[in-house]
Amino acid sequence: MAKLDLRVRLLGRLMKLRPVTDLDEARLLELQQKTVPRNAATDLLFGGVADGVALTDGTAEGETGRIAVRSYRPRGATGALPLVVNYHGGGWTLGSLSQSDWLCSQVCAATGAVVVSVDYRLAPKNRWPAAPEDCYAALVDLVDRAAEFGADPERVAVMGDSAGGNLSAVVSLMARDRSGPRISHQALIYPGVDLTRSSPSIDENADAPILSKADTTVFRDHYLGGQDPRHPYASPLFADLSGLPPALVQIAEHDPIRDDGARYAAALQEAGVPARLTEYVGMPHGYRSFPRLCRSAPQALAEICAQQRAVFAG
Repeated sequence: MAKLDLRVRLLGRLMKLRPVTDLDEARLLELQQKTVPRNAATDLLFGGVADGVALTDGTAEGETGRIAVRSYRPRGATGALPLVVNYHGGGWTLGSLSQSDWLCSQVCAATGAVVVSVDYRLAPKNRWPAAPEDCYAALVDLVDRAAEFGADPERVAVMGDSAGGNLSAVVSLMARDRSGPRISHQALIYPGVDLTRSSPSIDENADAPILSKADTTVFRDHYLGGQDPRHPYASPLFADLSGLPPALVQIAEHDPIRDDGARYAAALQEAGVPARLTEYVGMPHGYRSFPRLCRSAPQALAEICAQQRAVFAG
């Protein structure tokens, strides 16, 4: 196993100063009301918005009402562009639209697509299946309104990291099961797709930086609240995977849920779905969120964009 970079080890130590295991429901609800300001310091850590991309905040339909979305469009682009729908990470309990600005704007700039990021309801106030139902309802609405975004409803992809990777996989299942929008591609970045936590890497990387085994328990329990972790819309690894869109699955070597992604890619392939698996060695869970600190983040971004461009061109 490759050694972690010194910068990543230091980042992990800083994050453990406020451990996830200390987050009870009251603290989570408090954190959900806070926002991270955009400034030079945060851009240095999380990455800034790509040049030549226009951001617009709006809303889309959720399961029970309107939810916030943020769209990214190349400045000066004309015609109907491909549409990429993004779902942010955060253990289904944390996260916001702003944390995906680097990823979404970079994908927009590199692929020439309209990217729309969805801000779904969070646990513990809104437990499963609130998040996937919001994400699917928003997908349907965004595709129906594609012309408003200057997007092509026939060229649609989904992507997400961590919990967002889980939701991207689940939305792909929902779209198939419910005869919803045709999804051309799913980009799953270190996705958690087995909430039974039965992957060998859970114990192998139990004390990894950024995300530990104990952290996965906290997030899972707040999200499910005791509901069945084997339900396919909670753990898509247990679903019938036939007929799903092609997938890119990216995993991190030092990640408790590393094997979730590997098992999912293998299961997709066994079901006849084209799936590419890439393991980024020496990387922890969440490396994509720190593009200035984690050396593999730009490479992983380039791989996502190359896959999406190929799908949209075909």
